[in-house]
Amino acid sequence: MTVAEAGCTVPRQFSYTTRPHAAIDDATDAPLGLDEIDIRVRWMLDLIGAAQSELVTRLWQPATFDALTAGRDSQGRKLPVQGHVAAARLGWNPSYPTGVYVPSRVTRVVTSQAVGTLRTLAYRDTAIGSLSARFDPVTGRLTPPTTAGEYVPSGFARGVVRQLAARSRGPGSGGDPTTCLRITDVQRPPQTSVMARLSAADHQLSQITVTDGVMVLTVKLPTTAAPTGRAHWRRVRLTAAIPPHLQTRAITEWHLPTLVLDHRGLLLRCAATEQIPTADLSGGATAVGVDWSPATLGAAAIVTEGPAGLVSDYRGFTYDDRGLGIRLARLQAEGQHLHRKAARLTRLAATAPPEVRAELEEKIAVLDAHRTAVGVKRGKINRELAFHFARHIVEYAAAAGAAVIGVEDLSTLETRGHGRVNNNRAAQSARRKAVDALAHTAAGVGVTVVSVPARGTSALCPSCNDTLSRPGGYHRAWCARCKVGGNRDHVAGVNLAKRALLGRSRVVRKRGRNPEIRNIEHAPVRQCRDKTSPTPSRPRHRRVRRSVLTAIPQVGVKQIRIVSAPRASVWDTVKPVTSHGVTGSRDVLISPTSATSVADSMRVT
Repeated sequence: MTVAEAGCTVPRQFSYTTRPHAAIDDATDAPLGLDEIDIRVRWMLDLIGAAQSELVTRLWQPATFDALTAGRDSQGRKLPVQGHVAAARLGWNPSYPTGVYVPSRVTRVVTSQAVGTLRTLAYRDTAIGSLSARFDPVTGRLTPPTTAGEYVPSGFARGVVRQLAARSRGPGSGGDPTTCLRITDVQRPPQTSVMARLSAADHQLSQITVTDGVMVLTVKLPTTAAPTGRAHWRRVRLTAAIPPHLQTRAITEWHLPTLVLDHRGLLLRCAATEQIPTADLSGGATAVGVDWSPATLGAAAIVTEGPAGLVSDYRGFTYDDRGLGIRLARLQAEGQHLHRKAARLTRLAATAPPEVRAELEEKIAVLDAHRTAVGVKRGKINRELAFHFARHIVEYAAAAGAAVIGVEDLSTLETRGHGRVNNNRAAQSARRKAVDALAHTAAGVGVTVVSVPARGTSALCPSCNDTLSRPGGYHRAWCARCKVGGNRDHVAGVNLAKRALLGRSRVVRKRGRNPEIRNIEHAPVRQCRDKTSPTPSRPRHRRVRRSVLTAIPQVGVKQIRIVSAPRASVWDTVKPVTSHGVTGSRDVLISPTSATSVADSMRVT
């Protein structure tokens, strides 16, 4: 009996986004235009963003991080988890312009977001102090750590070393190797995001109700850019549609959203709690190993534990990214080109005459806007690529009856040996998002994703644990002793699945992270001639045939017909989604009427 059939479930939170398609004044029941809602939300976000930036800048001092690291207030009491309560205990209050009235619940949102940012940087402050004490400004290197508390991830240490080296080369640094620096010495206060996390407040600021796939959010918004009293804050009911794929899930609680403004207007970043099947790592006898590949996003292989030991057919599944990886590489190169061009114009503008400097600054602003647009497009493609990859891997694991999916531990995985361009390209791939998407998708079917040590998975034989040879180049692996091998990524997937099966009884679980397997065990994986892994579905690209108007041939004239070859598109593998009514987007028409009439009906002046 599988986990899903056992009936055991556990709660899990997930996030989704939607947009309001209607707004009503709560006091008068008068409809409001969406443009007016965007303006009023921007007024509130401007107040929150300015107060949050001022508070973080004022608290940017070592005493702030000492208090957060100790976790105690002035009376020795433990600081609570809620950010606004911790700020009240420590006496951290934001300031607003003179004469501006802001409700206390909005102040809770400001202090909660500010304390959350400072708590995130408290770990970096401690690590910078430890690394600066071991940094030698002459050689630019770190001395080895003496205690376990001084260990930090290598990627994080390299970034801090670059900051310390730049500071030691700067004027007035002193070059004292024994100086213990703080985060306030090596970097400026961070730039905070402009958003309103409504979950930090109570029902006096906002409420949410969900009925029949429709979400109604009641929130207080200012009626002017500088409210002077309570009368300038009025409640508004925003109506948004729940995405169709969530309406059939076992959701037990809907949480208050976060308000964000983008180029399309108000965006609601929501969260909900659902019931998912529990995962039992000890009950399964099949595991899937996912290897990150420089050629594609990833490849998978299956290992099964039977009475005779571990077996595998060494036939893996290679993910097809549908050309998105090439598109991401092109956008990355375009963004780097825009960055270099903007940096060059910035250097020229520093010594240019005033009239030329103004012209260069206009060009720099255009380049920065284009670079931001490229970054937004890369983020969207990365998300699409991650969830498409997760769906294929989970379907592959479910068809094989696997209970665990082992992925390479990204904290120990570094890209090197492929050149500066390829290393940078692989380092900026969607691996982290793919792991999160894989864990989210796999949990819905009762499969657990665990992190497995990555060292030696592509270089060692799964059967005898000896070093593999490369008879056919980089992408081939072969063991002359065991007579097993094949694709390099598939062999690595077999090693990862083997380590996931052998170490599933000693999984380390930490809050906010996927389960980890830290100890590597070896057992021979016998090659099975029988097919044990499922055959992944590979839909063929549909040929797009366009009809051509046929002309009437003339009598007595021999016609020479020139027929163009049918064109195929790699995007035709995705079937179009059938519309199910309004989905919360302003661009979706609810009737076959013209766009002008629809826009006039939705936006009431």
